[in-house]
Amino acid sequence: MCVVVVALAAAAVWAPESEGRGRRRAGWTLICNRGYITVVESEPAPDESSDEWVMLVYRIPREPSTPRIAVWRKLHKYGVFQLADGVVVLPASPRTREQFEWVAEEVVEAGGQAEVWTAAPTTKVQRHRMRAKLSADRDAEYDEITDAAEATRLLPDPAGRAKKLTQLRRRFREIDRRDFFPTAQRDGAEAALRELATRPAETQVPR
Repeated sequence: MCVVVVALAAAAVWAPESEGRGRRRAGWTLICNRGYITVVESEPAPDESSDEWVMLVYRIPREPSTPRIAVWRKLHKYGVFQLADGVVVLPASPRTREQFEWVAEEVVEAGGQAEVWTAAPTTKVQRHRMRAKLSADRDAEYDEITDAAEATRLLPDPAGRAKKLTQLRRRFREIDRRDFFPTAQRDGAEAALRELATRPAETQVPR
């Protein structure tokens, strides 16, 4: 017995369905996992090749708010793409599957419902939209690192620069762990940190 989870624009609807394993619906290829399948409606494109993503579908009580906020912060830390309310995806890998499995357990422990599936977009438009959004999110974070590194070079105190460099390196590693489609901004941030570590402080010239 599989349970169909239909994720529309606003919510996920849980309903029983007949037995099955792999199913293809409009826009996404859905794979039954743990007795569940998931369906996300979109335009079909049966001839398109697809890449694999891991999907978390969850519902968590609004009150108390602490578990709900904790779950969202963790998902944000993982760098998820949000398909709909309570439906998030990441490029599939052993690490991202494990991350979603842990979040699913936390949701259930908080009195909610959660399951993890493997799914694949079946159009180039969908794949491009998700990749572009994830890349843009990481690019903005890398740009913050670059700007902060350049500003730190103006600090007159060597100890202060060293402390800030340590913080920025830690922040860079956090971003890098959720960067699935690296762009030039990553290289720029890395170069800015390297320059901060090797070049002496700059003196800001008064205007």
